[in-house]
Amino acid sequence: MERTVSAADAMITAPGTPLLEGMPRQRTATFPAAPTAPRVPAAAPAPRPGPRARWFLPTPTATPFTFGYAAVLVVTSLFAEYADPSLVHTLYQESSTDVAHLVLSPVPVLVASALWIAGGLTSTYALLFLVVLTALERRIGGRRTAVVFLLGHVLATLATEVPVGLAVLAGHLPDSSLHRLDYGISFGVAASLGALAGLLPPWPRRTVLTVFGGILLADLIQFTDPLSDWGHLLSLAIGVGTWPLVRRWQRTDPRGSRAHG
Repeated sequence: MERTVSAADAMITAPGTPLLEGMPRQRTATFPAAPTAPRVPAAAPAPRPGPRARWFLPTPTATPFTFGYAAVLVVTSLFAEYADPSLVHTLYQESSTDVAHLVLSPVPVLVASALWIAGGLTSTYALLFLVVLTALERRIGGRRTAVVFLLGHVLATLATEVPVGLAVLAGHLPDSSLHRLDYGISFGVAASLGALAGLLPPWPRRTVLTVFGGILLADLIQFTDPLSDWGHLLSLAIGVGTWPLVRRWQRTDPRGSRAHG
């Protein structure tokens, strides 16, 4: 049976195109393309956020020295919080950088005294340790930050304890002054803050030195613990004295530019 093609079908079927038997007719007419949606311009990139909070806290990759040291301090602080008080007091005494211990075993006691935080994890120096050493290490690297910290810790300790020993020898102080309790990270932190100030722009530098130096002077005036208070001022001065060194380290450290990114 033959299929008949209507006039309408003939108009949309190209001449000479055979019809397939039993299949719908082949249409060769072209249809207009579907309208495309108007092109929307790409959104402008969002402005780069300011310094992130994590930049002020140590991480194992960016600031390994500060991160590892902070982990040790957390362990010793928790131990001091929950261990037997008599045992903790004994450890404090054995770690004290007094004259008697410095004469017998200077290196071990200087290391041991830096493993404790006077006042625990809630003290001001615990917070300063995290912020200051993290910022300093991001600028000059871990080993150089350790050098600055140890300079403050060791030199300020010797500068405050050696005069005590000499005063005892001269008879100006009793022998009990040789066995005072002295431990903690505060000297190293104060030196690190003083060094960090040298890497800041002028106004932040002056603000940091004025505020922190004023607090230390106020503590000294109160005369609660004059030896430690003098040690903190000396540590800050030691950190300021490292400015030429830390500035050169920042210029030569390839991570120095990343610290401000």
